[in-house]
Amino acid sequence: MEQEPHWDGATRAALHDRLHGQPAIRFFDRVQESTAKCLLDRLMGQGSESGDETVDLARMVDARLAENQTDGWHFDTMPPDREAWPATLGALNEDAHARFGHDFAACPDEDQCELLEAVRTWGDDRWHGLPPAQVWGLWTRYAATAFYSHPAVWNEIGFPGPAYPRGYKALGVDKREPFEVKDVRPHDDPLRRPGPERRARGTGAAENVGRTGDGGSQDATGRAGRASTGGDDTDERNGEGGR
Repeated sequence: MEQEPHWDGATRAALHDRLHGQPAIRFFDRVQESTAKCLLDRLMGQGSESGDETVDLARMVDARLAENQTDGWHFDTMPPDREAWPATLGALNEDAHARFGHDFAACPDEDQCELLEAVRTWGDDRWHGLPPAQVWGLWTRYAATAFYSHPAVWNEIGFPGPAYPRGYKALGVDKREPFEVKDVRPHDDPLRRPGPERRARGTGAAENVGRTGDGGSQDATGRAGRASTGGDDTDERNGEGGR
C-alpha cells in the first residue's frame, strides 16, 4: 500500500475495496454463509493456528455471486455457479449431519477436513447428483481467486502489488524494481520441506489441494494451501453469462 500514490484511481479504489470495503452478505443465507466460510477457510488453510490473520473469503465469493461475476462458463454436467454454490453447500451440510450430527460449521476443523477429503476422493460416482471432481473444481477455483486477489496474501507470496500505470522495467530472473524488496527468507520454501514438517503446518484439506492442484503457494506459516483450479475440458463448457 506504500505504492498507492503511483496507482491510478481505479486501481486504488479496487485495492481499498478489497481491504476495507467488502459488502455485507447478499447472496448466501445464514447457514450457507457459515458453511461457505468454513469450507473456504479449510481449502486455503486459514485459521489453522491461533492468531493467524485471515481473509474474509465468504464475503468475497458472496459478492461475486450476488453481482453474477462468474467465470463466464460452467460444465454442462453442473448447474450455473449461482445455483451450484447453494446446492453444494447444502449437500456438504447434509453430509455433516449424517456423519457427525452437526452443521458443517459446527464441526471441528479435523471433521470438516474429513468431509472435504471425502468429496475430493469420491471417485466416479455422483455426489448428491453432481460430479464430485467438478464440485471440487468449483470450490477451489473460487477460493483461490478470492484468496490470491487480497493484498494481505500478496505479502505472503512476495507480490509487491500492481505496477499499473508505471509498468515494469527490470525484466529478467532475480531482477527487482525499485519498489520491490528481497525475500527475507529466500531458502524457506514450504513446498520443499519434508512431509512430516509440511503436514504439521497445515490442515488436511489444504495439504491435499497442494498435492493435486495448480498454482498458488503456501507461505512459511502454512497459511496458504495450493488450490486446484479444476478441470479444463472445454468441450463440456457452456456459456453462463459473464462479468
